[in-house]
Amino acid sequence: MLATCVIQPIDMIKVRIQLGQGSAAQVTSTMLKNEGVAAFYKGLSAGLLRQATYTTARLGSFKILTAKAIEANDGKPLPLYQKALCGLTAGAIGASVGSPADLALIRMQADATLPAAQRRNYTNAFHALYRITADEGVLALWKGAGPTVVRAMALNMGMLASYDQSVEFFRDSVGLGEGATVLGASSVSGFFAAACSLPFDYVKTQIQKMQPDADGKYPYTGSVDCAVKTFKAGGPFKFYTGFPVYCVRIAPHVMMTWIFLNQIQKLQKSYGL
Repeated sequence: MLATCVIQPIDMIKVRIQLGQGSAAQVTSTMLKNEGVAAFYKGLSAGLLRQATYTTARLGSFKILTAKAIEANDGKPLPLYQKALCGLTAGAIGASVGSPADLALIRMQADATLPAAQRRNYTNAFHALYRITADEGVLALWKGAGPTVVRAMALNMGMLASYDQSVEFFRDSVGLGEGATVLGASSVSGFFAAACSLPFDYVKTQIQKMQPDADGKYPYTGSVDCAVKTFKAGGPFKFYTGFPVYCVRIAPHVMMTWIFLNQIQKLQKSYGL
């Protein structure tokens, strides 16, 4: 949640780029001119709720899964493929828990790009969840959950597995101290998290923000249909629209998450927790 408070403006710009609002500079300039500085923090309550559910679940489940796997491996360090499997599973668990908050976040960030008559005007995350439930039913909270889960599995495979592997490398092979190890491993983790997850994030964003046309038809029938149409329209690189901004948004967030987590764990140990 601390990392999200820092990264929220970049995340907002990333979403607007994916919605076809222009380059990072154009989006930033337009938002400042038309909506003001506060627009960069639109959806912050949903972002914080998402981290409180999604990240808590994924980091907690990854720790439990790796502990069980190490125990089954007679206490030996896990090979990379086992760490990747633990990351995939943890990502799926976290995304399933955090999907409603993620849907609220995307809708709040995309609202200003819609025509005035189509805007939902959610005031905060809880208002968004209430309105979605009241207007569309409880199951609508998991709209786009399929691509959300797949994206989270890819991101966490890259993030969690690469972090554990990098810690072992920097600490045991290179001989770096604790601070340098955490910084180096979190940097590697951030890059792989972004590279693995952006195609799925792009599809997820398109699914979650879509509106029916005048005939009541949606532009995509599902994530696979969205992926196929996107590939036909722009080729494989279309899925990496906004990658520099996405990398700037994901990598520091991942780095700060690991650094904050390391400090929190040290604080816990100092109090005997």
